Amino acid sequence: MTTYNNDIDKNVDVEIYDCIDPTNPKSFFLFAGAGSGKTRTLVNVLSQFKENYGKVFKLKNKKIAIITYTNAAADEINHRLAYDPIFSVSTIHSFCWDLIQNFTTDIKAWLVVDLKKSIDDLNIQLSKSRDPNNKTSVTNKRKIESKTKRLDSLHKISKFIYNPNGDNLTKDSLNHAEVISIASHFIASKDLFKQILINKYPIVLIDESQDTKKDLIEALFSLQSLNVEKFSLGLFGDTMQRIYSDGKEKLGEDLPPDWLKPVKQMNHRSKSRIIELINKIREDGDQQQQIPRIENSGGVVRFFIVQRGLDKLSTEESIKQKMSSITEDDKWTDKNIPKDKKYIPVKTLTLEHHMAAVRMGFSTFFNPLYSVDKMKTGLLDGSSSSVNFFIKIILPLLLAHKSNNSFEIANIIKKQSPLFDKENIKNESDKISILKTANTNVEKLLKLWDDNKSPILLEILNNINGSKLFKLPADLKLAIERSSITRVETGEEEEEDDELLLAWDIALNADFNEIIKYNDYISENSGFGTHQGVKGLEYDRVMVVIDDVEAKGFMFSYDKLFGTKSLTPADNKNIADGKETGIDRTSRLFYVACSRAKESLAIVAYTDSSTTLKKNLLDFGWLREEEIEIV
Repeated sequence: MTTYNNDIDKNVDVEIYDCIDPTNPKSFFLFAGAGSGKTRTLVNVLSQFKENYGKVFKLKNKKIAIITYTNAAADEINHRLAYDPIFSVSTIHSFCWDLIQNFTTDIKAWLVVDLKKSIDDLNIQLSKSRDPNNKTSVTNKRKIESKTKRLDSLHKISKFIYNPNGDNLTKDSLNHAEVISIASHFIASKDLFKQILINKYPIVLIDESQDTKKDLIEALFSLQSLNVEKFSLGLFGDTMQRIYSDGKEKLGEDLPPDWLKPVKQMNHRSKSRIIELINKIREDGDQQQQIPRIENSGGVVRFFIVQRGLDKLSTEESIKQKMSSITEDDKWTDKNIPKDKKYIPVKTLTLEHHMAAVRMGFSTFFNPLYSVDKMKTGLLDGSSSSVNFFIKIILPLLLAHKSNNSFEIANIIKKQSPLFDKENIKNESDKISILKTANTNVEKLLKLWDDNKSPILLEILNNINGSKLFKLPADLKLAIERSSITRVETGEEEEEDDELLLAWDIALNADFNEIIKYNDYISENSGFGTHQGVKGLEYDRVMVVIDDVEAKGFMFSYDKLFGTKSLTPADNKNIADGKETGIDRTSRLFYVACSRAKESLAIVAYTDSSTTLKKNLLDFGWLREEEIEIV
């Protein structure tokens, strides 16, 4: 593969710096593929901006908003910019909250409309119920009560609160989805709000823009088009790495003619053989191609074709042994690795999180919840208050108990228990009794783990619901109430129940050990991940596991991508109409997964058509004969 000088992208920094010139702002979409060093470019450009315009921005109280995808990315950029106040670096939720937090009256008006619509929809569902006491009806009644109560109490709220990293359970708080929706609505519809935004943030830069909420992106596009001469919108992204359905399709295409479209060609991460493969994968998409650094020649790619029906775990272990031999790298077999727990010698990527859940042993808890679309994001990014109840309160309490850390136990209780709310303390004449009650309730709770037991989650919730030691999230309170309702078989067609609460009905039968394993997984303390979940990350050795049957999904199909399964009439129609298909989504996922590898990559594909798959891979030109092995 041809290599180029390592500073081939140096002109990109100049182009972007020119765009954010406050005297002549321009908007841009920067193509930044896998491992392209976009953070380096961002920091270089902003450091130069600080030198030339920093004092002016401070005097005028203006800032550049830099919106990142994760807190870790925001922290890294902030650190590299020396925490200069002219740069506001944050996640999308923090940015949106910063914009709307002082618009209390407008937020109330938005909530009135939204809550009334939700209540009307629930009342319609309730009116169609044949049994007012079944789980569905009880659930809808409680939701109506909760939303009506919130609607009636809005006039009492003088100021809303929101924590982008918290659970937002109080009456005066907004949830994560509301913050994004409200900000998008205000940017699109309120002239004063638009002017305040532009005055404060004349430059807005968005990282991973292809996965930023579509409504917000479109609102910002509209804002920019109406304020071309005083507002610069900069998007950093790669449409081939769009993995969430709520991002804007084809973001880098059909841009206004005055937008710049610079390209970073260098891949600083991977060896040349891996870059050659990922270039082939995206060849039929946007034709963007990357080049390796001069010193990054070489690398190993192998594609293992496995007949479905073989034992997966033992097969995958034997493939690691083969990779160890092929690469002459014993870290493929976990030998001689550092004792640092966070060091992961081989990262195994599965198509769906539930495949990893089965392999790691937390599927009873995870899989029912993950099957609910509106729950998926919350399970993975820490925004679900119900999941966080176990992860951020019960798990730390248990760990403190196991390490005999009474100080930490007391700290958790004082911070999390309603027994220590200011109002409760103020109204209680006998302050010592609060401590005694708390200690008694904690002891009763922790007894559930005596004799190395691992209680089921419902048992834990029932204990807490009885003691009132902690405030339970609404979904979990409803789940407790539902657990005492016996579903009566009437022979009639079942009414449509709340799918999330049905999922909790199952998930709460998991024992607490599954919470511990699940936490290891989402904290990236395991060797497992998904094609989607590792975007932006990199590993020396990657094994990509592909099995559509085990994945049980309908959004992706590797069998269709690899040509071992025929396209449906709907697929062909979407292709003819230029619409996105499951093949497009799968191709992007495959690109993301393969591009995580730095040194060596093993792809393990389970199939019913081994010979056809091998032939197609060779016809595609993705791999060479010696790189494919039928196991």
